[in-house]
Amino acid sequence: MDFARLWLGLLLPSVAALDFGYHHQEEMEAFLKNVAQNYSSITRLHSIGKSVKGRNLWVLVVGRFPKEHRIGIPEFKYVANMHGDETVGRELLLHLIEHLVTNDGKDFEITNLIHSTRIHFLPSMNPDGFEAVMKPDCFYSNGRENNNYYDLNRNFPDAFEFNNVSRQPETVAVMEWLKTETFVLSANLHGGALVASYPFDNSVPATGTLHSHSLTPDDDVFQHLAHTYASRNPTMKKGDQCKNKMNFPNGITNGYSWYPLKGGMQDYNYIWAQCFEITLELSCCKYPHEEKLPFFWNKNKASLIEYIKQVHLGIKGQVFDQNGNPLPNVIVEVQDRKHICPYRTNKFGEYYLLLLPGSYVINVTVPGHDPYLTKVVIPEKPQNFSALKKDILLPFRGQLDSIPVSNPSCPEIPLYGDLPSHSAATKPGLFLFLVTVFHIFVK
Repeated sequence: MDFARLWLGLLLPSVAALDFGYHHQEEMEAFLKNVAQNYSSITRLHSIGKSVKGRNLWVLVVGRFPKEHRIGIPEFKYVANMHGDETVGRELLLHLIEHLVTNDGKDFEITNLIHSTRIHFLPSMNPDGFEAVMKPDCFYSNGRENNNYYDLNRNFPDAFEFNNVSRQPETVAVMEWLKTETFVLSANLHGGALVASYPFDNSVPATGTLHSHSLTPDDDVFQHLAHTYASRNPTMKKGDQCKNKMNFPNGITNGYSWYPLKGGMQDYNYIWAQCFEITLELSCCKYPHEEKLPFFWNKNKASLIEYIKQVHLGIKGQVFDQNGNPLPNVIVEVQDRKHICPYRTNKFGEYYLLLLPGSYVINVTVPGHDPYLTKVVIPEKPQNFSALKKDILLPFRGQLDSIPVSNPSCPEIPLYGDLPSHSAATKPGLFLFLVTVFHIFVK
């Protein structure tokens, strides 16, 4: 970083230091608005909807281009407080926001991260639940659900079985939000355990029920993502720090291996939004005393930042026709890891594929045309805050009129329904059943 940028960093505005306490809706709004006002060049504050009781679901965007989409800048998001009584993640995101904006222009790593990424923060997806907690409890309170008494992490469409629950306004807001951005990587923050959990949360035999797990086509990437977070958290990586809870080797687990979950946001993001998401359980106690918050911040700060950097894994680029027109809605996937909802270019012709170092064959498919195959080698050392950039020029002349203007929505039904019946396979054995009952109020 040059001297001029460092000097500029010293002249940037500042916000009053955020205290380590619980911030209710009014206090959280005041903090976010203050950040957006004082750091207007790198932040944008907006609401994606309202809760049942009319509270705003605030999202703060941090990045060098927070108000507009820029080609090649990946979108990352953190979501916390789906369950109103799981409070640690909510406060950690507020402190992470403060850490990022106050270190732009001062810290080399943070500055590069802000220049190369758009980071979206939804600190409280269930503000009504948070406000409803009258007496904090480590295990369960009436604030877990939203104001209509729905568990928001059981409220999304499910790819494995029908989830005929009434979609809640908070859930609908998030689903619509996912359509407005090309999110690449995400995490949702919970409490009640200490583990990084990765998809799938639900299953059929084809994804591994007979082996007590449920694996995605990108299982290697998901294990890497979970390990990236857990390995930098000195408590989580031990795997057995919560008394009377399961032991998680190295602090990670496959979601279904832990216990089956229908209608979770994690699976929904991966299947329908082309966004890799993991679930972070950050504290054995769901609503710990606020004196513990500095401890959680110190244990999680490095993990939170390192995880954001993983949005730059793999390969990215645009797909063009022979005339240089970017092509939307073109399927771009690795040849041997197809998704049940094919991953497609966005309206700018962009694609992002999170991949570990190695050699891959990329399959580019346009409706009505033969697949176009191209080989890529992703190096062991990724470029500085950037995935390998590879634009793809298709050997077609003229604009491809057969490609729809906007992405067709993948039907929100059990997409794995045509695979072998899983009615018997998803009935857990006695041990798994007991674990399911014991942990039903965690994820």
